[in-house]
Amino acid sequence: MSDAFSALGLSDPDGQVYAALVAAPRSTAADLAERCGLTVQQSGKSLSRLAQQGMATRAPVERDHYLAVAPDVAIGTLIGHREAELRSARAEMHRLMDAFREASRFTDPARSVEVLTGGEAIAQRIEHLQDTSVQQVRGFDCPPYVQDPAANLSQQRRKLTEGVRYRTIYDREAVAWPGRLENEILIGVQDGEEARVRTTLPMKLIMSDDRMAIVPISVGDSVLDAAYVIHPSALLQALDRLFEAEWERAVPLQAALEGEGPAAPDADHRKLLGLLAAGLTDESIARSLGWSARTTQRRLQALMRELGATTRFQAGLAARERGWL
Repeated sequence: MSDAFSALGLSDPDGQVYAALVAAPRSTAADLAERCGLTVQQSGKSLSRLAQQGMATRAPVERDHYLAVAPDVAIGTLIGHREAELRSARAEMHRLMDAFREASRFTDPARSVEVLTGGEAIAQRIEHLQDTSVQQVRGFDCPPYVQDPAANLSQQRRKLTEGVRYRTIYDREAVAWPGRLENEILIGVQDGEEARVRTTLPMKLIMSDDRMAIVPISVGDSVLDAAYVIHPSALLQALDRLFEAEWERAVPLQAALEGEGPAAPDADHRKLLGLLAAGLTDESIARSLGWSARTTQRRLQALMRELGATTRFQAGLAARERGWL
């Protein structure tokens, strides 16, 4: 127990006194001194420190008696403080590594590419990449996923309020991923993310400004627990150009979903048009919108009748002529 408390920054006498107080509530300093083999002065000082840290309180009537604060609150608070300190230390480590690589990249080109292993390490670096972004974050989003795709929504929202621009190109399978469109992608768009869709993407990618990119390594439908981290180099410049080229070819999702004027399509048709323009199959559209195959077919037919089209290609042209895409 003492080792666990010391790992949280609590001295041995204080941890010993707290554990004794948990087992014997309403104890005095003298009671605890006897239980812990300490002097009354030592136990009294420990109680004072525990009270200052919010781990012990005086009894409401008998003020020389003490009560322990519930361990899940008291110890949980200590854990939270230590985790915050570790996150700060990790962020400083990454900042120093960025400076180290920047200083050494001309003398040691091998440092331009780094390999991360382990899902936790990848998630931490992605968090660091976004936290340190100043101008923009760009990405290719396609399954399979190393972590929950919604995990970064709150961080993205915070960075958007700070003026950082987010541009994401979604693979059609990402849009068709059950629940993603309604519960994640459209929420991000409402927050200010610029989203576009491509039928297929060459890789998974997230880039910060013009200084770092992370490329998760995947084989087929499985994701290996590893990722490349690309630092300033010719390779990073190539990834920058690749993203911009794909961005120009991609269909703006928000434009497809936001119609204006009396002739604009209803909400379901706007979503349907966006997914059609992105090249999704009927099955993928049904999964994305939570519709049955029959409902999807019925609404597709209704949309094409409204547009006077007999093929998907004609429907796309007609929708563009009306300003719906």
